[in-house]
Amino acid sequence: MKIALMDSGIGLLPAAAAVRRLRPDAALVLSSDPDGMPWGPLTPQAITERALVVARAAAEHRPDALIVACNTASVHALPALRAELEPDLPVIGTVPAIKPAAAGGGPIAVWATPATTGSPYQRRLIAEFAQGVATTEVPCWGLAEALQHADEAAVDAAVAAAAALTPDDVRAVVLGCTHYELVADRIRAAVQPPGAEPLALYASADAVAAQALRRIGAEPAPAAEPSDELVVLLSGRRAALPDAAHAYVEGRTLTRATAARA
Repeated sequence: MKIALMDSGIGLLPAAAAVRRLRPDAALVLSSDPDGMPWGPLTPQAITERALVVARAAAEHRPDALIVACNTASVHALPALRAELEPDLPVIGTVPAIKPAAAGGGPIAVWATPATTGSPYQRRLIAEFAQGVATTEVPCWGLAEALQHADEAAVDAAVAAAAALTPDDVRAVVLGCTHYELVADRIRAAVQPPGAEPLALYASADAVAAQALRRIGAEPAPAAEPSDELVVLLSGRRAALPDAAHAYVEGRTLTRATAARA
């Protein structure tokens, strides 16, 4: 079994780690686009063009499924990706976990990139799944870029700025960018009021990994013999994981597991 994941950058790490938890025997192809990231400020057409290049590079390795581990690409490029690659290669998009967050009651906040915040796509999800639930859209200026470069000071500043835009009575935060899952605990700490009930965070990595297995008719097998195959593509070039990936537990876990079995 081989699962490919694509993103503008290292935001694909949480979903890759989730795939490995469900199926340690899955070979992984991680295809990202450091030459073109961040994708958020690009036009929808440019995002689609970059996403197609990254997806094609992954598809050359003949995976069984492709996870679009990027909210921005899922918003703008998913139809084009599916039109080109399916049915031969199932393409699984990433949707912000607004539905389960709203089902738990409110108020909720949706942290996302400025390009996604207020977008018709996100507004449709809120209207469909959070009707009657107080929902605040929070633009997280610079957070994905800071995480991509593992810039600790910039991450702290971006998280603090987004937390300041988040109402004090919020009881759940939807992480609407896959990069944000890399610092979920820091986001919780920044938003959690002292003495308040525990804040719920809703992310997408586990759900999208499970959906990828369902699409190819595979069952979770967390005790399976681990695979040592990890292919990393940076704007189509074969490479090692970027140094910044090792700043996060998901990246270190992938690297350690591969090195231990090499």
